[in-house]
Amino acid sequence: MSMQTSIALGKQYLLDTYAQVPVVFAGGEGMYLIDEEGKKYLDFVGGIAVNALGYHDAGLSAAIAEVVEKGLLHCSNLYYNTQAIAAAKGLCTLAGMDRVFFCNSGAEANEAALKLARKFGHKSNPARTDIISMVHSFHGRTYGAITATGQDKYHVNFDPLPQGFSYAKFNNLESVKALVNEKTCAIIVEPIQGEGGIVPATVEFLQGLRELCDQKDILLIYDEVQCGMGRSGKPFAYQVYGVKPDILTTAKALAGGIPAGAMLTCEKANEIFKPGDHASTFGGNALAMAGVNEMVRRLNDPEFTDAVQQMGSYLREKLVQLAALYPTLCGEVRGMGLINGMVLTVSPRKVVDACFERGLLVASAGYDVLRFVPPLIVRQQDIDKALAIVEQALASLL
Repeated sequence: MSMQTSIALGKQYLLDTYAQVPVVFAGGEGMYLIDEEGKKYLDFVGGIAVNALGYHDAGLSAAIAEVVEKGLLHCSNLYYNTQAIAAAKGLCTLAGMDRVFFCNSGAEANEAALKLARKFGHKSNPARTDIISMVHSFHGRTYGAITATGQDKYHVNFDPLPQGFSYAKFNNLESVKALVNEKTCAIIVEPIQGEGGIVPATVEFLQGLRELCDQKDILLIYDEVQCGMGRSGKPFAYQVYGVKPDILTTAKALAGGIPAGAMLTCEKANEIFKPGDHASTFGGNALAMAGVNEMVRRLNDPEFTDAVQQMGSYLREKLVQLAALYPTLCGEVRGMGLINGMVLTVSPRKVVDACFERGLLVASAGYDVLRFVPPLIVRQQDIDKALAIVEQALASLL
């Protein structure tokens, strides 16, 4: 069957929820995806910050194979399983948190956090239900998560949305303070806004949020779905800032490519949920937990995270140089570790398509940003090759 036939079948049977690039991938190796015709593409999308270990990683493959060999891909959460217990201890230790709820995606992790926040508020006042999010944030596609998302384009045609959400300006503490009142139970924020355009928080902003939440007995929730699991150069981005949340959500790279999400809690958030308050049929299944355990093992290696920091710095340095060569097309470069973006004056899709034609996968973020979130195993020669292609793509647009 030809790749064009495969694409035609995809168009026929898959609902139109993505504007998909006309390629069908059948395999991968290291930093490369391989299509049905055998063509290799250097991947700087990484499944949108999911495939942290690249493709065909020996450690992840072995972890999955062990679970398959034992025959326990899944058992109900009515019981414990060995992989989930190990993952819970390992992830909490890595994150500096106390307890964890496992689910299957970032949206689910954020839904759990929003529910926990509402119950936390109810314990002191039934009217204490309001949650503050940030403009340009992104928290997922389910109803609670999409309402917390501070971008109108994701809300269109899906009303009525849940009540009790308001939106402050990111990196503007006074904007947050203006929205806080006796009904506020939580503030949710991404330490690095991802879909909003790769915008890191300032240390002062997160410190201010922490102080405000402590003063008002409000839960501080960090959404690290995209920027967690080593992408910042630390296991979690909050560790770069040194400002700890009450609740931390993560997913994407959590299990190295196997669907998994997690909501982690500490201190006053630890005892809010009781049996029956929340659940997930597949959350904590043994297959996904094997992936979590392998990711935790790798992120406990300082050499691994140090390499992320070094490669991230190198990538940003080269992006700044590239932007200077094309000042009419490129603007600010921003990011941390291996989550980076370059502002463009043209539609990012034009550059994405031009790179794709040349064998490089990149993505956009927000309205005007070219996003780089490669597997964390990326090396200098991969960056050099990728940016040479980006330069060719930019030159073709002049």
